[in-house]
Amino acid sequence: MKKLCFSVVAAMVVSGSVYAGGDMVSVEPVVETPVVAVDEGDFYVGLGLSAVSTRDAAVSMDIFDGKPGQDRLGNATFQLGYNFNPYMAAEGRFTTTFMKEDYVDMYGWSLFVKPQYPVTEAFKVYGLLGYGGVTMDGVNNGVVDVDDTGFQWGLGASYTVIDNVDLFFDYTSLAKDMDGTYGVSATQVDADAFTLGVSYNF
Repeated sequence: MKKLCFSVVAAMVVSGSVYAGGDMVSVEPVVETPVVAVDEGDFYVGLGLSAVSTRDAAVSMDIFDGKPGQDRLGNATFQLGYNFNPYMAAEGRFTTTFMKEDYVDMYGWSLFVKPQYPVTEAFKVYGLLGYGGVTMDGVNNGVVDVDDTGFQWGLGASYTVIDNVDLFFDYTSLAKDMDGTYGVSATQVDADAFTLGVSYNF
């Protein structure tokens, strides 16, 4: 009984000393909000020079040598893209002829989904999958008329030479069996481009 009384008195003394200091202050628990890192995408623009082969679909491509049924062109190619993350981008392109060999001027547009893989911090490889249009007009008495759209694809690689500046090289299939006319005859045409260029990342 004495032990019980002593325990009660001790408890009262301790609790009294806790409240004697003044008003109680409630302390809110600190809740830390986790910070989630989000990779921000970035825009890029580019300019390239393209060696283009336009030809009858029955003729094989030879970008280094002229052959009947093929015209080799020099095109300026402009690109505008957006990197969603290191592995996926979207890209638009426009290409137009500034140097022709025989009988065709060509311009075209492309919209690509661009899967990409960073092999190193500076070097990456990529693919191009999308849709676009090609227009070919005859020049130098060449009677050619092509204006069609279709599936386009490509493969390439890029290398960061300095901060925000990439050197890129790729191959793109711009037209495959597209409908057109040569003279008064209906025909199908192919067009392929090899592009070397520079892009700037914002």
